Amino acid sequence: MRTESQKNLYYIHDPMCSWCYAFAPSLKKITLALQNQIQIQSLVGGLAVDSDQPMTEQTKRHVKEAWTRIEAEVPGTSFNFDFWEQCQPRRSTYPACRAVILARQSSTEHEKAMIDAIQQAYYQQAKNPSDDNLLCDLASEIGLNTAQFSNQLNSVETRELLAQELQLVRQLGVTSFPSMVLQNNQSTLLIPLSYTEPDTVITHIKTALK
Repeated sequence: MRTESQKNLYYIHDPMCSWCYAFAPSLKKITLALQNQIQIQSLVGGLAVDSDQPMTEQTKRHVKEAWTRIEAEVPGTSFNFDFWEQCQPRRSTYPACRAVILARQSSTEHEKAMIDAIQQAYYQQAKNPSDDNLLCDLASEIGLNTAQFSNQLNSVETRELLAQELQLVRQLGVTSFPSMVLQNNQSTLLIPLSYTEPDTVITHIKTALK
């Protein structure tokens, strides 16, 4: 997973993390500002393991409260609360994480497109990215080979790729999402994030790179 360059900037997220969704506009600005200085490598964090069990009422309340808090704290971020009436929520983000990994194998552009498609489906269209069928539909929408994607989504090989990625995330010391870590040889620096002032994040990273 590690690149050969001396410095690596990792962005650790989960495609079904509501705070990661709220951070997306800031991430876009940060990436644009730093694109000629250092490559940002995205890693999925695996927020919740595979599960067929319906989300508990306590977890539902917790997630709904997070959505409401984000809408209040991050201007321009909104959620479609119809999701809670139209879907049967499950606390399971590993399928979406595997979908992102498969898209990345095609290209970085497909990886970004898959993340955006998952977030739009989940937060704006009240669809459930814990469902394999939806992930396959999204793969088709972004131009991936749907049959190949479907065969690989739950394969042993793809599960192993996710396990390896989660191991790297643990090695970086990340326990919450989103997170950004600058690695310089054997040392790591956790970058403070801002959902409303990306320029402060950019300045912090540029200073750390000097």
